[in-house]
Amino acid sequence: MYNPPLSEEYRYQSSWDYRRDLLKNRLKAINADVCCLQEVSPKSFDQDFRFMKDELGYDGVELFKKGRFRPATFWKTSKVQLTSPAVHKDRCLLTAFRPTNQQSSESSSNWYVCNCHLQAGKQGPRRVRQVHDAVKGVMTMARKQKEPEPEKNVKLIVCGDLNGGDACGAIRFLEDGYIDETFLEDGSPVSSGRKNLPLSIPLIDVATTVERDPPPPTLVVPELISNMMEEGTADDPVLCKDMLSRLERIYKRLATDGSLMCFTDVKDWLIAINREPNRGEEFREAAKQMGWIDPVQDYSSKAEQRTRISLPEGRSLTLDGFIEVYQKELQSGKFWGIAHDMAVLGDPLPDAGVFKARYDRIYCSDSLQIATVCDTTSEVACPNKNEPSDHLPIAAFFQA
Repeated sequence: MYNPPLSEEYRYQSSWDYRRDLLKNRLKAINADVCCLQEVSPKSFDQDFRFMKDELGYDGVELFKKGRFRPATFWKTSKVQLTSPAVHKDRCLLTAFRPTNQQSSESSSNWYVCNCHLQAGKQGPRRVRQVHDAVKGVMTMARKQKEPEPEKNVKLIVCGDLNGGDACGAIRFLEDGYIDETFLEDGSPVSSGRKNLPLSIPLIDVATTVERDPPPPTLVVPELISNMMEEGTADDPVLCKDMLSRLERIYKRLATDGSLMCFTDVKDWLIAINREPNRGEEFREAAKQMGWIDPVQDYSSKAEQRTRISLPEGRSLTLDGFIEVYQKELQSGKFWGIAHDMAVLGDPLPDAGVFKARYDRIYCSDSLQIATVCDTTSEVACPNKNEPSDHLPIAAFFQA
């Protein structure tokens, strides 16, 4: 999400060729044995990240099995070997490694890496469930590997985009070792009862082991919320008056007759913002606002249900329905998506400064010693000419 969006200055810098080279050079400089990425596209994964094997030597890889944007874990088989099949939890990819130069008979020699991309937005209960189930999954793997007393001895690294700061439930669960029904996030409980981290000691936030206060932000991006949300509605976000006026202007431009978006107008709008008409939450909510009714009531998964949604032909999308699409986007915390759509639709949001947060973290169990912590910092909004992503990369080196 480059700022200013869609400007000529950033067109080349936002190209994958330019961003790939920045990423490649950064990964080459760090030279980690295991590398965890988030938000990679399965459609172009092999082509996008061919350089990882061909140029950087990451000849081991596991891609999360579902989703439009997925975690991917890479490793160098000259350094570590996968000791069991990867486990795919909700937005968490679990892998178990043994150093290549270590004898398999050595006690408790496995290292476990949990690569996370937790759910964004007002999804505190789901984020807690995701990390809880992921760490439980690691303990199951460790027991299958016959690790001695894994609750005390497991060598565990949890890393990735946790989509929350110090006060969110998922972070508190990892750092405090438990969460219960008294903990509130966005005004609501994140758990129906007590959940305990299945470790004898809570995980260690690697960035806090360095003598500096506080650790640097990993998300340095344009500030968007003040341009979108009515003041005082953080617990239950409501579009502000300026956004409502902006959406009404856009709607009138999109509507062929200036008053009502017909079926074709809706498809053109979706293609403009998503490049195709039948994907994205805007598409799914628009279909419902246009009167789509699901003929099937029983599904094996939400993914199966989503594939059945279609725009009702011959139906229109009202202004209220159009606004409701973006009200739902706001409530889901998809600020970047809204900002992108406004820019694409010719009504970009004004500059409101920079937002900083630490959403990306590396945690480890106390069975590991932290040797080195590597930060990346930026004072200007990312991505930019020096940074290929809106998230700044972090790294750490560990010893057993």
